[in-house]
Amino acid sequence: MSSPFHLGWFLANSFGVHGWGQAWGGVTARDWAGPDLHIDLARGLERACFDFILLEDSLFVPDNYGASTRFYLERALRAPKNDPLPLVPLMAQATARIGLVPTLSTSFYPPFLLARLIATLDFLSHGRMGCNFVTSTAARAAQNFGLDAHIEHDTRYEMADEFVTLVRELWNSWDADAIVMDEERGVFADPDRVRAIDFKGRFHASRGPLNTARPPQGSPVLVQAGSSPQGRQFAAGHMDVVLAAYNSVADMKAFRADMRARLAARGRDPDRCKVMFVISPTLGETAAEAEARHQRRQQAKNDAPDLTLAAMASLTDIDFSQFDLDAPLEELTTNGQQGTLKLFLKQGRTLREVARNYRYGLEDLHGTPDQVAGRMDEIMQEVGGDGFMITGPLTRRYLAEIADGLTPALQKRGLTRRAYAHAHFRDNLMEF
Repeated sequence: MSSPFHLGWFLANSFGVHGWGQAWGGVTARDWAGPDLHIDLARGLERACFDFILLEDSLFVPDNYGASTRFYLERALRAPKNDPLPLVPLMAQATARIGLVPTLSTSFYPPFLLARLIATLDFLSHGRMGCNFVTSTAARAAQNFGLDAHIEHDTRYEMADEFVTLVRELWNSWDADAIVMDEERGVFADPDRVRAIDFKGRFHASRGPLNTARPPQGSPVLVQAGSSPQGRQFAAGHMDVVLAAYNSVADMKAFRADMRARLAARGRDPDRCKVMFVISPTLGETAAEAEARHQRRQQAKNDAPDLTLAAMASLTDIDFSQFDLDAPLEELTTNGQQGTLKLFLKQGRTLREVARNYRYGLEDLHGTPDQVAGRMDEIMQEVGGDGFMITGPLTRRYLAEIADGLTPALQKRGLTRRAYAHAHFRDNLMEF
């Protein structure tokens, strides 16, 4: 019998525009700045017993394609986008068990403020908070925070490693039993169980202690998605969840094996860090319907290579509009997302081929809910674990297809949970 696996939802463009120019988008693009769609998402995925929702974020209006913001703004591609942090408490209030994981930058956010913010949200959500740590990759984002150019790639990861170490020390500056609420003695918090940390590193310093208490989970769930060697090493040192986007089972299996080896080398139990792989299923009531929908989706990508290239430009800080689409690719380097660029350029000999072949994760999963559930079972057995991050167009139709079509098929096979066993996100994540 197959072992159960975990499910998460990767919310690309998070609190931005969804459904613009898409079939079944409804009013979502018009209502982009309101919370209703995201609340529906949280409720629907909790009904399906997902482990968590990860809210991607970015901190700039791209101008990487054609040296202009025009392409991005006209198509609502990564802008406008609201800060997802104020959205999180609304999603938490509408749900009771699903984990919520906002994205925060270790390059620009002060460690003390992040530790305090995430601890506060963990209290507000009754122990359901996580944090997706990114180093940020765009030069324009760095300029928005007063830098002339972005910090060098490897240095960003050195900063991130120190950042997370400090944040965890701040969460631990209060003992779990520091709040005693002893009315007879008139003592609310025991001073002997709260301490300064006097952290002084190469990049960050903080006296501490945190001025809120230890979070309900002790440490909220830590998440990271970098695939470069530096990103993997950073994840091996700290993370509870690692996201990876590969378009072949062989690459998925190799990534998980590499991560587990790195975790063991750091003295950590590899089972305590879940490796989650991005997939984008296409569902239909029949296999033929799903195949037709998949082919239409692929044809739309082939007809508009500039959308793929512009999206990749914003991640890598490389203006792909300056290259001939049909010329042989030259070797390219970046101070942006190095792992993403490497995977991207492997997809063909020319930019047109790359744009046509590029997949963010495993996209060639299509069929009826039961057929896709069976294929997911086969993949996870071959890879070895630990779960999938589903992503796709954020429309209420696609949400229903996943939450009320695919997930029941997975549950029927015993592949995903039918109910949450624990109150806290971390406990549900580590249940199996």
